[in-house]
This record gives sequence, C-alpha cells and structure tokens, in this order.
Amino acid sequence: MTGELERLARRFQGHEPGLLGASRSYAVLCPLVEGEEGLRLLFEVRAPQLRQGGEVCFPGGKMEPGESVSDCALRETEEELSIPRREITLLGAPDFICNQRGFLLRPVLGTVSASGLAAMRPSPAEVAEVFTVPLSFFRETAPEIRRYALIPQVPEDFPYDAVGISRNYPWSQGQVEVPIWHYQGHVIWGMTARLVREITRQSFLETPQGGPPSPLPDSGSHGRDKFTSGGDGAEISIPAR
Repeated sequence: MTGELERLARRFQGHEPGLLGASRSYAVLCPLVEGEEGLRLLFEVRAPQLRQGGEVCFPGGKMEPGESVSDCALRETEEELSIPRREITLLGAPDFICNQRGFLLRPVLGTVSASGLAAMRPSPAEVAEVFTVPLSFFRETAPEIRRYALIPQVPEDFPYDAVGISRNYPWSQGQVEVPIWHYQGHVIWGMTARLVREITRQSFLETPQGGPPSPLPDSGSHGRDKFTSGGDGAEISIPAR
C-alpha cells in the first residue's frame, strides 16, 4: 500500500459519517414529564429580546467542539431552565433534521423527574415562559400543514457550455412542509413541530421483543393517521423569574 493510500486508510478507518456540507449542529432536549393524565411534552417560549423571540421551542443550542448530542442538550437545558442533568433520564435520539440552511438539528428524548420539575427556574435572559402539552393532544389533533417551495436561482454566468448542459436544464426543486399546532394560546410550528410529529408517530409504534418496531393496527383511535380534534388537560405555565 502506498503512502497516500495509507493516509486515506488511517483517515477513514473508524470514521463516523456525517452529513456532507453541514456547517454546524444544534442539539435540543425533547422533555417529557409524567402526570396523572399521562405524558406531557415541555416547551419553552423564547425571551422577546432574542432572535425569533416569542417562538415556541425545546431547550437546546449549538454544539460545542467535541461535545456529544446528549451532553449539549443536557447542558443547554440546565443553562436555560436550571434543571440538573441528574434529574433527566435520556430515552434515545429521534430522527434529526437537516435544515436547508446547512445545519443539523439533533433531538434527544428524555424524561424530567418530579424533583427536576420542582427545581426548574427559567432564565429570563433566554426564556419568557415554560408550558406543557399532553402527548395525547398531538396524537388526537391533526396539525395544520403549510408548504413552501425551494426554487434554485442559478446565476446568469453559470458555465452551461463547460459542464455540457443547456440553459433549460431541469434543476432540482424542493419543498418544505410546515406543521402547525395551536394549543391554549400557544403556536407550535416549524422544526419544533416536525420533531413533535416524529415523536408522536413513534409513540404509535410497538417494539416486539427481539424485533424491529411494528405499526399498531389502523383501526380505532390508535392508527397512525387516525387523528381527531380534541386534547385537554391542565397546563403547567411557569414565567421566567
């Protein structure tokens, strides 16, 4: 093996593939809390002085060099909500989002203990409010769906002749789906809603012992596409202190 081949072999042995071209990654915790009526998802409302202030999101932020997804999600949750990481039990990592702006959004699903919820103190610098929504609400309530197109804008000086294509080349276009839920005065939408939709979808799946997840029957209220309007339950709403 030549020296160049050896260098390539050393470089790629044990390499964990990432997304080519991704400029940065963010991690968020999708926090579940248990109540008498069942599981609830915990959300933040971003402080008004922040970029995208007033929007609903999960606790999280940009991953630091060498930081794992779970470590970032736990660190950011502790910084934003003062929930100690020892009070959070991680359940796993749902599918992540590749944003068209070139970054990855990496979710981690976890449960917050009663002690962790009692210790929660939202940071006024980052969080205006915290509230929870029953997971059953998302199962039973169809989101409003909006879509927008991603249309390529090719520069006039693109070297069509050099690459061997005509000016009417069929450039690929895309589309982004935006789910929107309304819950007691709050709007859960965009990437946060896409993560919620995936968590909700997975909650409909059963994992047989020794086998992969299998969908529940489509009959009755358990079918993946059997959403009905409704969903209720007392809301926890905690302003920043």
